[in-house]
This record gives sequence, structure tokens and C-alpha cells, in this order.
Amino acid sequence: MLINILIFCPIVAAIAGLLGAPARRTALLASLINLAVALVAVCSYDKGGPAFQFVYEHGILPEWRLSYLVGADGLSLLMILLTAIVTFSAVWVSPPVERLEKQFYACLLFISAGAMGAFASIDLFFFYAFHELALIPTFLLIGIWGSGDRHAAAWKITIYLALGSFVLLLGLIGLYQGVPAALRTFDIRGLQELAASGKIHPASANTIYLLLLVGFGILISLFPFHTWAPRAYAAAPAPAAMLHAGVLKKFGLYGLLRVALPLLPNAARHWTHLLLILLIGNIIYTGLVAISQKRLDMMLGYSSVMHMGYIFLGIATLNTLGLNGAAFLMFAHGLSIAALFAVAGQLRKRTETLAFEDLGGLAKPMPFLGFVFGLAAFASIGLPGFANFASEILVFFGAFKSHLGGGWHFFGFRLATVLALWGVVLSAVYMLRAYRAVFMGEVPSRWNNLPDLKFSLRWPISLLIATLLFAGFFPRVFLAFLAPSVKAATFRETL
Repeated sequence: MLINILIFCPIVAAIAGLLGAPARRTALLASLINLAVALVAVCSYDKGGPAFQFVYEHGILPEWRLSYLVGADGLSLLMILLTAIVTFSAVWVSPPVERLEKQFYACLLFISAGAMGAFASIDLFFFYAFHELALIPTFLLIGIWGSGDRHAAAWKITIYLALGSFVLLLGLIGLYQGVPAALRTFDIRGLQELAASGKIHPASANTIYLLLLVGFGILISLFPFHTWAPRAYAAAPAPAAMLHAGVLKKFGLYGLLRVALPLLPNAARHWTHLLLILLIGNIIYTGLVAISQKRLDMMLGYSSVMHMGYIFLGIATLNTLGLNGAAFLMFAHGLSIAALFAVAGQLRKRTETLAFEDLGGLAKPMPFLGFVFGLAAFASIGLPGFANFASEILVFFGAFKSHLGGGWHFFGFRLATVLALWGVVLSAVYMLRAYRAVFMGEVPSRWNNLPDLKFSLRWPISLLIATLLFAGFFPRVFLAFLAPSVKAATFRETL
């Protein structure tokens, strides 16, 4: 019942808003209910119990073994909690909407519902379908309420994500077809059992995994399929950027951990070196591009792409240490990038520009905004005390430890880890440069009387920062949820 509330509460609220209920209040109430329910689910989850809990099933096509099947284990529960926190913050910090207010909040709620459904789905069909539910609202939010060249950005993200979804669909169909006809099922738990017993056809496993990697990779902004992300986030209204960069982009990473690695472990090993090469492109290339940016929104967009490289590195390790770090970093990055886009949105609202050359010294008229941006920037860099640091340490240790196969595989991980560590330097350079350009130095005369954040708007951003700090000081609390789920995705050499 808890999972159904999390999925359908935003949908019901969106429909109510479209039918005439006060849009903002209804969306805020729905997001608050979801946050409370997510916390109840986390507190009532039995870490020593069965893998999936709160399971609900309703048969749809028994002859195809297709059911509406939802539930949560530690990994999906952490993603559900992330979705609830970011949704609540995104709705709260939303600026006044001058036109089509009801549709605006309905789109935010549909994105949240789609993400909740995708993370909670145990059925492969609904796992895919719920994600698709969230893509159309993303296009509308950018195309209708965005800024700058919003139409081009909206079409670009739509084309890229539609292509990624199509490739992913081919991979999922191949996965379904790769099981003997009498044993075919959409139940992810059943597929994991079939994979463990060697029932997934090994001849097609490498091709299927490559399709899944490319499909999920496009949705995540894996290099070189990353160019849609920075412009889309720069053009999107702040709440949409918070939800997509902070939550929805984690669907692809979650899919790799939930579907690709447990079901196709040997194929994952086969394509490890390709993934290492591409993720270094994410970290080094996009890190350098982020340094060259002259606008805060574009810099944050490239920063989000860059940090996906660290999560891919953790996934590529195929060991428990690295995978725990990758899953934990998904949660940490979602919070930190949401906080950064929230601050950028407030800056855009007050100054109508995010160009570095037009800003400066804003910490004087807006000390609280400067303070929380600094904390979010430190988290993004990986400063000790924040969840990003704890998760990145696990990723680096897991990558340095990985030695599957020895030889070139061993050397490849050492090289990738060293290059990834240089990415930390790059992120420090562009984040500190942005902080100096926006908040330090002399204040242009036109910004002397800029209002700081109202007291009511400080709470949602503070919630994101506080969660980052809590997870950074007490990572064991979160890793205790992740460990059993990640163990199922840990590489098993079956050949």
C-alpha cells in the first residue's frame, strides 16, 4: 500500500490541479505526503528481511505473465527517498508561474510519479513504462516554461532520450527473448533466478548488454551521448532541472544495477574496457568543458554530466565496494545538483542573468544564498563531511581494488582511477571559479539591493543540504540499506 501511495498520490494531485484545485497548494501537499510516506517506508523497512518488501501485485495479462508488480528493496528505497526529497524541494522553490500554472505543476508531479514508479517496479514492462511517463512532461516544461533557446533544447533532449529509450527497449526485448519460451517472465526477481541458473542464452548476452549499456547510457548522458544534458538543464526552469538532473537521470544508473549487471554478469565484464574509456570522457573531457563555461547554468549542466563518470566507474568495478559507492553517489549527487540548480534558479529570478561577467559580490546582498551555494559546491567537489565524499571514496577504493582477469584489466582500472582522481581537481577548479565569479568581489551597483531568500524558501534548500551532511557523517545508515541489494548485482564469474 505504501508504494502505491508514493506512485499514485502525485498522479491524483496532478489531475486534481488540472480540474481546478489550487495547483501549487495541491502539488505541495502531495509532495509533502510522499515525503512522509517515504520516511515511513524507510523506517519500517526490515534490513534483515526479504529483499523486496511492501510488495503489491495485480495481474494484467496472465498468459504473458505480465503484472503490475511493485515493491522496494534497499536500493530502490533509497532512490524513492531521493525522489521524495527532491520533489518536495522542487515544488516548494518553484517561482510564481505566470501562465498555465496548473499544467506546470501537473508536469512536475508526473515526473515525480514516473520516477517513483520506475524505481519501485519489479516488473520489467512497468519499469520501462513508468520512465516513459516522465519524459513527455520534461519536454513540455522546457519547451513551454524554459528560458533562452528553449525550443531547440526541448527538441534535442526529446530526440536523444527517445533514441535512448528505443535502444533500451531493444535490449529489454532481447533480454526477454533470450530466456526459453516456457520460462519467460517480466518479473525481475524471476529473471535474476534464471540468470543465476544459466538460463539466459549466453550467445546473445554480449549484444543484449551492449544495447542496455547504450540505451541506459544515453539516458544518463554517457560520453559521447551527453550533449543534450547541459543545454537542456540550462534552458529548463529550475524545478524541472532539479527533478531531471537530480532524480530522473538516475533511472539509467539504477537500471544498470537492477537489470543489466545481475542478469548479464559475464557480458558486463566483456564490455568493461569500453565503459572505462567512455567514463573517462565524462570525467576529463566534460570537466575541462565545464571549466570553460561562462554561464552558471551551463557549468552546472556539464558538472552533472561529469559526475556521472564517477558513478559509471563504480559500476564498472563489478565489486561490492565500488557498487556500494556508485549507488550511494547516485543519492548524494541527486541532492547536491538539486541544491545547486535551486540556487541558480533563485539567482536567475532576481538578476535575470546567469552570465559570470554580469554577476559578482552577491554574497553581500544575499548572504544566505551565497552560504548554501558554497555548501552545495563543496559537496559537489567531494569535501569531507558530505555524502559525495563518502561515496566517491568507496568508488575510488573499489576501482583501485578491481583486478578481474589481471593484466590489461588490472592496468586499465589503475589508469582510469588515476585519471578520475584528476577529475576531483577539475571539479574544484570550476566550482570555486563559479563561486568567486558570482559571490565574491565587488558588487555591481545594480545588485546592491537584491533581496536574499525569504525565510520560507530557505527550508527546502536547507533540507537538501542537511540530508547531504547527515549522509556524509553517518554513511553506514544508508549503506546498511544498500548492501543486500548491491550484493545481488555484484559480479559473479560464471564462465
